[in-house]
Amino acid sequence: MSTTKSAGTSRLGRDSKTTKSAGTSRLGRDSNPKYLGVKLFEGQKTKIGSIIIRQRGTKFIAGKNVKMGKDNTLYAIKEGKVYFTTKRKKLFDGSQRIAKTVNVE
Repeated sequence: MSTTKSAGTSRLGRDSKTTKSAGTSRLGRDSNPKYLGVKLFEGQKTKIGSIIIRQRGTKFIAGKNVKMGKDNTLYAIKEGKVYFTTKRKKLFDGSQRIAKTVNVE
C-alpha cells in the first residue's frame, strides 16, 4: 500500500483548491486623489488659461481677470501676477462672511 498524497490535498485531508481563502474583506476601496488646492500663490506670474486654484465649492471667488470653471476651478484670463484680497459677501440668510478673492494684475 502506497502512502502518496494527491497534488491537491492539504495536511488535514481536505482539497485545498476548494477551501475559501481567509481574510477576504469587503472594505478596502478608495477613490483617486483629486489634487485640489492653490496652484499659484501670491506674486507668481500667470499665463492665459493657467489654473490658479482647484476647489470644491466657492471657498475662493473670482476677482479681476479671473474666471471660474464649471467645477469651481479658478483660472487666469490675462497674463500678470496673482494677488489675493478679502471682501465681505452677503449670504442668502442676511449674514455675512469674509470671502477670499483671487485677482490677476
